Amino acid sequence: MTTASPAGDGLTGDRILGGRLSLVQTSDGYRAGMDAILLASAIRLAPGARAAEFGCGPGAALLCAAHACPDAHITGVELDPRAADLARRNAAANGMEDRITIVEGDALTWRPGAALDAVFFNPPFFDDPQALRAPKPGKTAAWISEAPLADWISAGLKRLKSGGSLTLIHRADRLGEALTALQGRASMVVLPVHPRAGAPAKRILIEARAGGRAPLALLPPLVLHEDGSGAWTARADALLRGQARLEMRA
Repeated sequence: MTTASPAGDGLTGDRILGGRLSLVQTSDGYRAGMDAILLASAIRLAPGARAAEFGCGPGAALLCAAHACPDAHITGVELDPRAADLARRNAAANGMEDRITIVEGDALTWRPGAALDAVFFNPPFFDDPQALRAPKPGKTAAWISEAPLADWISAGLKRLKSGGSLTLIHRADRLGEALTALQGRASMVVLPVHPRAGAPAKRILIEARAGGRAPLALLPPLVLHEDGSGAWTARADALLRGQARLEMRA
């Protein structure tokens, strides 16, 4: 992701996915980054599929998923009015307004007209305000949720068709909680994301299939940075540029 220029009104105009997409977002509030792009790279949508992103923010993951799956329709559900407006603007600016719908509201209580093929989200990483030094006001909703992770997972599963996919990215230390929420309700594939080879994972990507009974699969890790130089690994660089996709299959 690179910042192109100030866009006025406390906004910046950025380019993401190797410059393929434009993204206007707030300059001092929540700013989409690597997590959104990795999340989108794990999404697979067949032609005609209907999907939703819970808490889409200004639309980074939404746009990347729509770019990779041009024959699907995706709804972004966002509680913050300003972020929802930016997501609409970004969908239009990238010529995707005919296949992206933005709904302003609480994703955990939103009801689609029919069961979905896929749900994905990058939920707030903290549901205990005491566990995090207070972020800037513009970032609070993106970082801290009153609803626990299990509620996000439960809401997502309830919106899916049998066999539909729920995909999420989260902190690695929340893996146990996520697996507990999914146990007995879905089959699960987990991809650990490590900052460097030999370092503990900092993120996890999970794809769950509603009603699935396959055993848990733990995939080989994604390593983001080369040792020493700190440069992106070839695989991570290709993902961030939109030149590769993650395969969430055992």
